[in-house]
Amino acid sequence: MSEYILNLLPLHEGEREEFEAIAPAATHVYARSSTVTAEQLAAATVIFGWPRAEAMKQAISLKWFQTMWAGTEEYDGALPEGILFTSSSGSNSRSVAEHMLTGLMAVCRCLPTYLDSQRAHVWKDEGPMKTILGGTVLVLGAGHVGADFARLCQALGAKTVGLKRTVAGPIEGFDQVRTMDEMDALLPRADVVALTLPHSPQTEKLMNEARIALMKDDAILISAGRGSVLDQDALAKAMTAGKLWGAALDVTEPEPLPADSPLWDVPNLLLTPHVAGGMRLEITRRKCVEMAQENLRRYLAGEKLHNLVI
Repeated sequence: MSEYILNLLPLHEGEREEFEAIAPAATHVYARSSTVTAEQLAAATVIFGWPRAEAMKQAISLKWFQTMWAGTEEYDGALPEGILFTSSSGSNSRSVAEHMLTGLMAVCRCLPTYLDSQRAHVWKDEGPMKTILGGTVLVLGAGHVGADFARLCQALGAKTVGLKRTVAGPIEGFDQVRTMDEMDALLPRADVVALTLPHSPQTEKLMNEARIALMKDDAILISAGRGSVLDQDALAKAMTAGKLWGAALDVTEPEPLPADSPLWDVPNLLLTPHVAGGMRLEITRRKCVEMAQENLRRYLAGEKLHNLVI
């Protein structure tokens, strides 16, 4: 039976032809998540993109689905049993890593505080600043995003340590790769702690009050994985009491962050509304397309697919 490929990716000129050249015998149908029909979903044997999880029960012919995001938890329990499921993990790692570095540099230079002064029309020198030159950056989650962020920090003269559940060998960007069970011993040595972990029962509130207390008084916390990894109330309490130099959070729990959250008013804390990744950079969009195309080649050849979600 010929494949029916339902492509919901944000394609640009010429990219439809690229997919069709890879699978000339397939039926290619293009749509948007907001306009895809029940009939298209029911006929699809392959889906690329971001269909709504609640609609996936209609995909009764599905054999393989590749989501255009790295995170996959929204589809837990929503997909037909026995299908191949792949992510686009790594497609937005450069985008997120650059955003993390931007937040880190802004906090080092007290830019959130200076922006408050600008809005209040106050000309005030806030005194000392920080640099990561010669410092230690500890990254919880040594995957694509964590490694890209670590490489950027290395280029600025920092020592980088990555934490993973299991260590199989060196990872480019990290001077050391250690196991997660060493976290409590390493937190007091870190000048920067970066969270790039996904949501799971094991990671929920992993960075809690006790672990924030283990950090240096003048350390910086960066969070860009999932908001559930961080105990936000504990962070706000600690920072209000003078713990930590600053923080930059791109993810919170919940999202949007409620207007009455204490995080809004914490000095030298930079908040962005989960905008580090996504399709905001062209290089991210194009890499996502190329990942789908490479996996389509592999699928048709009967080879193992990249980024399989187990």
